Amino acid sequence: MELVRRLQLRKEPVPLRSSSVSVLIRGFVADVGCELLYRNEEPGPLEVVFKFPVDAEAAVYAFEARLGGGACIQAQLHEKKQAQELYGDTLAGGQSSFLLQQEGAGGDVFSCSLGNLPPGEEAVLTLRYVCEPPLEPDGAARYVLPTVLRPRYTPHGWHGEDVTQGVPRVPQRELPYTLSLSATLQSPHSINRVLSNCPLTPLSYTAGNRTTAQVSLAQAPPWDRDVELLVYYAEPYKPSAVLEAGLPGAKPGSLMGDPAVMVTLLPSVPEAVLAQSRAGEFILLLDRSSSMTCLMDSRDLFPQRIDSAKESLILLLKSLPLGCYFNVYGFGTEFESFYPQSVEYTQQTMAESLQRIQLLQADLGGTRILEPLRAIYRSPCRDGHPRQLFVFTDGEVENTQDVITEVWRNRGTHRCFSFGIGDGVSTALIKGIARAAGGSAEFITGQDRMQPKVLQSLKRALLPAVTGISLSWDLPPGMQAQLLHRCPEVIFPGQRCLVYAQLRGQPQPPDIPMGGVTLQYGIQDQTYKETLQFSLQPQDGDRHRLPVHRLAAKSLLLELEGAVGAGSEGAQHRALEASLSSGVICSLTAYVGVDTQRGQPVQGPLVRQDVPLTDFIREYVEMRDCISIREIQIDRVCERPASRARLDEPNYRSVFGGLSRDLWQWYSRAARKCLQLSKSSTSHLPQRMPEESPLLRLVSLQNADGSWDLDPRLAAVLGVSETDARKRIPSEDVTPSIWATVLAVVWLHDRAVGQRDEWELLEAKAVGWVRDRAGARLSECLKAANTLLGCSVGPAVFGL
Repeated sequence: MELVRRLQLRKEPVPLRSSSVSVLIRGFVADVGCELLYRNEEPGPLEVVFKFPVDAEAAVYAFEARLGGGACIQAQLHEKKQAQELYGDTLAGGQSSFLLQQEGAGGDVFSCSLGNLPPGEEAVLTLRYVCEPPLEPDGAARYVLPTVLRPRYTPHGWHGEDVTQGVPRVPQRELPYTLSLSATLQSPHSINRVLSNCPLTPLSYTAGNRTTAQVSLAQAPPWDRDVELLVYYAEPYKPSAVLEAGLPGAKPGSLMGDPAVMVTLLPSVPEAVLAQSRAGEFILLLDRSSSMTCLMDSRDLFPQRIDSAKESLILLLKSLPLGCYFNVYGFGTEFESFYPQSVEYTQQTMAESLQRIQLLQADLGGTRILEPLRAIYRSPCRDGHPRQLFVFTDGEVENTQDVITEVWRNRGTHRCFSFGIGDGVSTALIKGIARAAGGSAEFITGQDRMQPKVLQSLKRALLPAVTGISLSWDLPPGMQAQLLHRCPEVIFPGQRCLVYAQLRGQPQPPDIPMGGVTLQYGIQDQTYKETLQFSLQPQDGDRHRLPVHRLAAKSLLLELEGAVGAGSEGAQHRALEASLSSGVICSLTAYVGVDTQRGQPVQGPLVRQDVPLTDFIREYVEMRDCISIREIQIDRVCERPASRARLDEPNYRSVFGGLSRDLWQWYSRAARKCLQLSKSSTSHLPQRMPEESPLLRLVSLQNADGSWDLDPRLAAVLGVSETDARKRIPSEDVTPSIWATVLAVVWLHDRAVGQRDEWELLEAKAVGWVRDRAGARLSECLKAANTLLGCSVGPAVFGL
């Protein structure tokens, strides 16, 4: 905090001047270069430390520097302690040096240190990494450049490293460095369009068949959000294989010496087989920490994170099948659940839970997720009802590895579907718990709607279990494939299945250089196969970057580091060996470079400066935006009973939880000031309440069995009077509930067709219910409903 005050009051320059990012996106592989420009305008030498977020599954594989206009210096990867010692010894000797390391065990925070930068000189540091842009529900490849690093919550009693402690924070407008990004896009199929949460230059095609293009940020983006690119290809769901030759000069038979192949399969199953199960135990774990009051997007038009999550829970609850079991947990500094044990899904339990969800607030303090997870795992599973855990959080916690390990230990009892809400959420946490328990991870930022992703995950959870998963290879004599990770243990129809393998040996001439891989799996006693043929001729590319090899190594390292966290013997040695041989950094290694070209040591005492990041909390409570007091609930916190929310230091963990002492002192002063001003300056301001959408109003009225009741509330949503609706019942044989359910289904298909992926499951319940009861009158009901509502929904909706 002292540095923050010094920067603000004295306006001293910060050495980092700009960050320039270039990304090459080939299909679903992104190769990224980040260039950091430093300039020392101080009278003496500096050590500059910059902490920044990185996707937890990104493979960081290169680090280099150009100091003072000299030659480019390539950093070398060493065991972490050795690298730190070399860096320290070099600084003590007056030489310039630079260090890149992963902070903590999470894998999504890195630090870049540049030591002994002489006064008046510039330095350019470049790091490179490769990642896999995920496939979004709408078919887009989503590349995210993380820029938001929020303070990590530190649970009481946890003694590990606090990776964000000491990072200085300043208001966004005072950050002295800028960000630029340019992207080159390549695909074997045409590139249709590119969208972003930041303004872009027009998409420029560099090939007549639209298979290559370029795009850039039109202006420096704000530092309150991660930068996203959504790339839409002509054929995003086509299986593919990318074969890459090994590193020149590397030993044959080694990880980097042999060719590596990345295979993308998309398992598909006939619709008739995908009848959703009525069995299952669904546990919904919702983050109710104070930060969930932040807006989904910085513009006031968007709801708070807690409101968006509550709407998702309502849709999810309405979409569950009769006969399953469920429970809802909320967590913060403490946790609570709707029921002591999971209860059967009935009209009564659904209605009770719906009322309680609507009353939920983000009022439980910090982000202690480990305790509710342990409570869930202590509760016995129900025979015949596979447990499915849905986790909603915007959190960043220091004990990420402990949480992932806890989920991994219980992986045999459940699947975990995780949802990261907002910019800056920990990718290590969200992806780690989903990977540990065979589920899927989704991220919701900016203008994204959470609901489609939640319902897509529920569809996966309701599918029949996939069993007997195996891979087989068809390669020429003299060649064999070795998987670089475990065989897939969980697959979902329609979801990408990635496989990395090392190809050993050489095909014997005159064999045709073609290979094949077959994924075999079973569903309900039926066996299915997905086979892909691919060329054994390596694709052209940079023979030193080797993105497929790096991603393959990262996949192996994630698996090995998970085993290290779970206490596996020998995994640490294998992880260290794999990291050093592949050049992909992990928690056990670090990159270090030394400037040996400078003849004389740098003179003068070395001064350290930490590069500041955005102070998001300060942004929310600035007095020129008085209404922002409510957005972070400082007023709500300050007005709690003194026994729970006194703003003195001994109680600060129970209010905000996990903040460092210096940050807490600032928040405490700000909170008192905000409360004083709010009573005099903001009493006239209207309270911002989330507006309930017509779709959510309709969904909220649905019964657990899928039907609707004909009452004034339903009529209001449909835009008709209840009296008129009752007069239009087509026959005395048609009950009001049958008629109401037909009307609701017709309304969904006409007025909410753009949100089909949000109501598809609950509509299927309604159609099944009404078909069982309407009989031959269903066609007559549909015609009358179209007339009343002014729609033209076809009979296929009801299977007629």
